[in-house]
Amino acid sequence: MIATRMTSNAWPETWGASLDSLLMLGGSLGFTLLLGLPLGVLLFLSGQSPKPAQRALYGSLSLLVNVVRSLPFIILLILMMPLTQLLTGTKVGLAGTIPPLVAGATPFFARLVETALREVDRGIIEATQAMGASTSQIIFRALLPEARPGLLAAATVTAITLVSYTAMAGLVGGGGLGDLAVRYGYYRYQPDVMWLTVILLLVLVQLLQMLGDRLVKHYSHK
Repeated sequence: MIATRMTSNAWPETWGASLDSLLMLGGSLGFTLLLGLPLGVLLFLSGQSPKPAQRALYGSLSLLVNVVRSLPFIILLILMMPLTQLLTGTKVGLAGTIPPLVAGATPFFARLVETALREVDRGIIEATQAMGASTSQIIFRALLPEARPGLLAAATVTAITLVSYTAMAGLVGGGGLGDLAVRYGYYRYQPDVMWLTVILLLVLVQLLQMLGDRLVKHYSHK
């Protein structure tokens, strides 16, 4: 029914918007994982350390993470427009959306990483330390391998969160399915296009969740 009611010029834009959403998701997720994983590890290590300097570092990082996480994404998107313009040369479109997406999702993912690392059995860490392992060896040979199912689950949740962020970016010309829904569904009063974008987003979220669940199950020790 939706397919028969849609205007012919909407279909090419729908596929283009879908591709833009996938590119925004892939690019922002890659940078988020790259930045959020070490930030989460640093939060965990500094939070577990009894040293005053490390505890102070944890307090500062935790405050920064909480501040950024408390900002609604649409507000963060607007606040970052000058910085986005400086970094990418544009405030809108695919390139103009990646920096705020990364800034909004990185603290979220870092906190999930910290939580996943806290769930690692302390006995494994202590056994690695007793064997004389360095901090980097503890991280890469004990912490990250043991926390892998939790980290994969965190990445899945972050990816789904980024899908909603990419849709919100359409309100300010960010492109993708959110922009298509605003232009056709809101300004042109075409609910068929609006519903199609909703269905496509639901399918994307479901696929991400299924993939994440399968990876978590595959790497889980249970």
